[in-house]
Amino acid sequence: MRLRDLVSKVLAEQGWRVTGCRDGRDLQTVLGADAADLIVLDVMLPGASGLEVCRDLRQSSGVPIIMLTAKGEETDRIVGLEIGADDYLGKPFSSRELVARVRALLRRAAGLPSPDRPLNKPKYRFEGWTLDTLRRELINADGVIIDLTTGEYDLLLAFVEAPQRVLTRDQLLDLSRNRVAAGFDRSIDVQISRVRRKLGAEEGETVIKTVRGAGYMFVPTVTKL
Repeated sequence: MRLRDLVSKVLAEQGWRVTGCRDGRDLQTVLGADAADLIVLDVMLPGASGLEVCRDLRQSSGVPIIMLTAKGEETDRIVGLEIGADDYLGKPFSSRELVARVRALLRRAAGLPSPDRPLNKPKYRFEGWTLDTLRRELINADGVIIDLTTGEYDLLLAFVEAPQRVLTRDQLLDLSRNRVAAGFDRSIDVQISRVRRKLGAEEGETVIKTVRGAGYMFVPTVTKL
């Protein structure tokens, strides 16, 4: 059974409406006709690679994306996260793991609380920025909304909830509910690099400080509203 058919079958059995696509062009046609809640995207596609398709999608959409990569291909994982993928799965993978990843990412994208998160939806302000946890939006000083992927939002939320504290990569993986990336230490580094760019290249470096040999620290004073 082809991977596309297998993934479609597994997800459809969980009650989700699934549309299989042969390549990036087919995907664009489907998205033009109907919105998607989540995309499972194989790196190995005919024509444009999954990485190219992911990059193109991120120009206009924040839809959650899970990349399927060859087992042990760290380069694909790094590039995938750099261009905006929210999660990855190494092939071969189990049906149960795929379903668990999809459920977790859909929950995060919808802003649904996990058992260790409170239900309140505050706003956080720092350095002229506002993180609205009800709308899951990052807003700059001019009132412009800055697009964040699900992974970027979760990471920034972890930082603003623990400002001026040194957080290790493991702590950030836990706090951002991104434990699915365990074993791939650079996933956090890549996501932090993306968040810094969203906050402005130089400003982002001063907002999220690298503490050599220890982890990262969110430097600004944060006001919770």
